[in-house]
Amino acid sequence: MPDEFIALARAAAARHDLYPELVCAVVEQESGWNPWAMRYEPFFRVRYVQPLGLPQSEEVARSISWGLMQVMGQVARENGYQERFLSALCDPATGLDIGCAVLARKLAAAEGNATRALLLWNGGANPNYPAEVLARTEKYRP
Repeated sequence: MPDEFIALARAAAARHDLYPELVCAVVEQESGWNPWAMRYEPFFRVRYVQPLGLPQSEEVARSISWGLMQVMGQVARENGYQERFLSALCDPATGLDIGCAVLARKLAAAEGNATRALLLWNGGANPNYPAEVLARTEKYRP
């Protein structure tokens, strides 16, 4: 995990009023600090993206999770991300900024409860996800 990415994560967390250790733990859990990480989610595509009737390349791109925080392309679009290519979410600063904006919204929806917010972040797919992320926070405390 390069120190420059940790510094970017801490700065993005501060801009979105998030605990930096939580953001860093999400990054470690999601991508292992690999800014080029991406994962295609075919079931997400069928359920959420195909019904939108988008051009195929945009449909596929919205069905991929991108970058350090593994933000789904569709989620990025729903949260105001307007760049032409969703692959730009692999830029560490860009992906962290939109990822922190989304995480802040999840925390607000969960009334500040980190466990519930992390379940929302993960889409409820892994009930152990919050515990796995929260266990990683200690190493990122100042």
